[in-house]
Parts: sequence; structure tokens; C-alpha cells
Amino acid sequence: MIRLLLVDDHHLVRSGLKRLLDEEDDLEVVAEAASGEDALRLVRELEPDVVLMDVNMPGMGGLEATRRLLSAHRNVKVIAVSMYDEEPYPSRLLEAGAAGYLSKDSAAEEVVAAVHQVAAGKSFVAPSIASRLAVSLIKGSGGSPFDQLSQREMQVALMVTQGQGTQAISDTLCLSPKTVSTYRYRVFEKLDVHNDVELTRLAMRYGLLEERHRETG
Repeated sequence: MIRLLLVDDHHLVRSGLKRLLDEEDDLEVVAEAASGEDALRLVRELEPDVVLMDVNMPGMGGLEATRRLLSAHRNVKVIAVSMYDEEPYPSRLLEAGAAGYLSKDSAAEEVVAAVHQVAAGKSFVAPSIASRLAVSLIKGSGGSPFDQLSQREMQVALMVTQGQGTQAISDTLCLSPKTVSTYRYRVFEKLDVHNDVELTRLAMRYGLLEERHRETG
């Protein structure tokens, strides 16, 4: 039996995934989480085999949650699930240690196949995403200005675009406010922006924000 943890801040998405996965005789959804913070706690308590991790969530977010989870629980496999199949999300999550990457548009059989393959110690990237990754590798970096950010800079940038202040980012990432400010300065410098509004507009232009963030921006 493959034990699963579903992580997504949308209840309907979790419900749909649970219904789909519970139809398989060898799959069991042992818990659901609505945030990266809850996911870390539940992994410690339940030790699931596979975690299906939403990428873009308020708070810690899927990228940071994946990085922390895998640094503490090396036997757990993470499959990133996102509404975005464009760079830089796929490569960032795979660099953080995710064993798989699925689009939220993936067919049911693709989700089930990903879980089985990842649980068996292999990797799985949805074909549509794999083709874009291949094109990105062929072209090299430079397709998006966000490609030049480090993992931590990317995390801080995404949290800033969600409207989170320095103290909130500091608390979530367990960094000092001064360190967060340093990362923020580096992000602005690398992306050639001067304030949060310009950063958010740039993130929107390159498809890094979900609709709900665009509507509130």
C-alpha cells in the first residue's frame, strides 16, 4: 500500500485528487494539508510514502516546503503539482529534490502513473512539461529574468509578490529580517526593479502568479 499526503490550499482540488486516488486498490490517502506548514507537520507525524505538493500556496509555498521536507525526510517522495508548466517552476522544484512534476491539467491515469513510478524510486515529469524543459535546456538560461535567481531569492521574490512583508517572510523562512532584506535587495538588483509593484508586474508578465494574486494586485 502506497500512503499519500495531499497538499493544496483549495479544498476542491484535494477532494478531487482524493477521490481519484482512493479508487486505486494499492493507494491510500492518509491525510490532507492546506499549507506547506501543515504538510511538514503531517509528514513528521504520519511518514507518508508520497506527497503531492501544490506549488503556489500562500505562506511557505510548495518550493520551500519541498526543500525543507526532503532535507528532513529523505525517504519521502514529492510530486509537485502546479497549474503552470512553464519555467522556472519545473526546474526549481526538481532542483529542490521533487521526484515528479505534474500539471493540474494532467489526466487521471497520468496522476496514478506518476504516483506508482515515484513510489518505485523513479522520476516522473508530465510529457508536456518534459518537452518544455528540454527546449529550455537547449536554449539555455535567459528565457526568463527569474532564471538568474537562486532558490532562496526565488522564494523571497514569490512571497513578496503575494504581499507578504519582511517580518512575515522572516517568520516563515526562519531567517532574520536583515537577511530577508538582503535577499530582497538582490532580487530587485538582478531583476532591475525598484519596488514591490514592479516586481509583481514582472512576475505577472512571466506567468509566476495565480489568478487570485493577479486580481488582488
